[in-house]
Amino acid sequence: QVQLVESGGGLVQPGGSLRLSCAASGSIFSINAMAWYRQAPGKERELVASMPSDGSTNYADSVKGRFTISRDIAKKTVYLQMNSLKSEDTAVYYCNVNVWTGRSGVPARDYWGQGTQVTVSS
Repeated sequence: QVQLVESGGGLVQPGGSLRLSCAASGSIFSINAMAWYRQAPGKERELVASMPSDGSTNYADSVKGRFTISRDIAKKTVYLQMNSLKSEDTAVYYCNVNVWTGRSGVPARDYWGQGTQVTVSS
């Protein structure tokens, strides 16, 4: 089994910064893509940033230039640095990691973190 534990959410004023972390543990043979999603009240979950296994990065247009996704492979952790936060960034943020457990015949699959609340308000 694979567990993802998120941390770093909270309340911040507009223009402020937060750093989210997501640590993976358990039966992990290899980690492929890592990503962050968010879901605001009454809206569908949306992709915020992603990092495939090659280390490249992709961002939603709404966060380009403000958010940065990074990873520490040794720690099996993905981060999301969020700067210049806006009220519209308020949402529950979820990490998503594609993991292969190494079990023969069992393909890699996505795992989700429990979600962490980010509230941007004055």
